[in-house]
Amino acid sequence: MSAEKDLYAVLGASPSDSVQQLRHRYQQLALQYHPDRLGGSSEADSGVKKFLEADAAWRVLSDQNTRREYDLLRRAQELKQDWPVDSTVCLEDMTWDEDECGYAYGCRCGGGFSVSEEEVEEETQRRQQEEEEEQEAEGGVMVCCDTCSLSVCVTWSLHRKTQMLK
Repeated sequence: MSAEKDLYAVLGASPSDSVQQLRHRYQQLALQYHPDRLGGSSEADSGVKKFLEADAAWRVLSDQNTRREYDLLRRAQELKQDWPVDSTVCLEDMTWDEDECGYAYGCRCGGGFSVSEEEVEEETQRRQQEEEEEQEAEGGVMVCCDTCSLSVCVTWSLHRKTQMLK
């Protein structure tokens, strides 16, 4: 189950619709696009595809548990996409703050972004374990400004940071 395709849009419905409303939309689409109704027309292939999409959407949204999981996944994806990223900052461009045991970077509003050494170490270890097979060589975290709503993506080379930490 993924949030790539909006299952509500497939049914022509909205997340606030009841199960009965979703069932009604599904039944309308099933009647319209069912392979038995289309016969051998030239639109049969696209109709079968639409029928299968509607059927898959209905299977997820008709069950209370799978619908809840889908809604949570969808919401998480929306939050991730709506995050206002101002820019990308390299860890090497940030200033080491001895008092805070972390890195700091100034925001254009006058506030600042900060990343603790612990966050960098944890993210580096997590990424190294996750990405060993894919040969990804960059770590990163999203950091919010302490004053305004902007955020930056702080990145660093996993290999270089590992060497810096040792």
